[in-house]
Amino acid sequence: MTNNMPLLFLLVLLCGVPPCQQVDIDRDKEYGEAAEPENLPGTIYEKEVRVPGQVTLSFAGDISFAEGYANMAYYYSNGKDITKCISEDLIACMDDADIMMVNNEFTYSDRGQPLSGKTFTFRAKPEMAAELDRLSVDIVSLANNHVYDYGETALLDTLDTLDQYGIPYVGAGRNLGEAKEIAYFQAGDMRLAYVSATQIERSYVYTKEATETGAGVLRTYDPAVFLEVIRKAEETSDFVVVYVHWGTEGTDQVEADQRQLGYQYIDAGADLVIGAHPHCLQGIEFYQGVPIVYSLGNYWFNSRTLNTGLVEADVSKEGILELRFVPCLQKGCRTRLIQDPAAQQQAYRYLEGISVNVQIDEEGRILEKGDS
Repeated sequence: MTNNMPLLFLLVLLCGVPPCQQVDIDRDKEYGEAAEPENLPGTIYEKEVRVPGQVTLSFAGDISFAEGYANMAYYYSNGKDITKCISEDLIACMDDADIMMVNNEFTYSDRGQPLSGKTFTFRAKPEMAAELDRLSVDIVSLANNHVYDYGETALLDTLDTLDQYGIPYVGAGRNLGEAKEIAYFQAGDMRLAYVSATQIERSYVYTKEATETGAGVLRTYDPAVFLEVIRKAEETSDFVVVYVHWGTEGTDQVEADQRQLGYQYIDAGADLVIGAHPHCLQGIEFYQGVPIVYSLGNYWFNSRTLNTGLVEADVSKEGILELRFVPCLQKGCRTRLIQDPAAQQQAYRYLEGISVNVQIDEEGRILEKGDS
């Protein structure tokens, strides 16, 4: 993955937000137990941290900037002002994170044709990628069932567009080697690894899997290849984030195959598993002390009224120091923080109720039952 650095610096001047910078790491600098970077299977990006020795990670679910849908009509009717779509206080929460990640469930392109027979196809104007920077997004997952909606040409345009705007991505590529690449962040003295793959589609496959010579996504229906990627990430970093597309749409019930995959990811070295695809919240489970967030649902995706939120994690080389849920609501093509204390508690109790071995305290901290 390469960045257009002159354009990045222009964005900094215009927006005042420091982008992720691809860096060559000083070979003489000590980075704990993580392997030295000369042969890493991916790109290293440098990020400043607010608290020495700690990195705050934040995650949201599905976003879509695709033309022809209600949320984009709302965006245009509000003067193309993203703060009218995602509230300013919520954007401030996103900005407070050291590394912010979302699921980019569409393609950026002016080319290609919608896949024949597919009910919903999502294609955004390439210039909409600038909104990721305005939302303080540092990395996106492309491992989903909509990034190939307009074929290989549009997927290639998507990769080029994200490169142009300096947005790291995982889970898709111009070939299998690129789709398997790990995105590393050097944040203070920690090196964090991000990887992504999709289990969807599970029956009829529209979204092409990357091959040695062809563009596509990294799939985890058979997890063998993805488990190799996770193991490599674990060997070459201090903390591994797995972002996975799985499950069934429209239900808060977690399926057995999600659990099985989540356990395998953790056994392979994942320190945090974040899920997407069901378009609604699903529960959280701890396995071997590691949290699996099965689905964060829609973040800003359509006009439906849905509970959603951010998951925030303060992490160090010792692991997760604190995990939090920030409750939000998608309603009327707008996503906002839930500010009312009673509504916040209701959101915590709902998420706790659909989770497995989790308790959520009155401040939104996510704990494994039995932990103090």
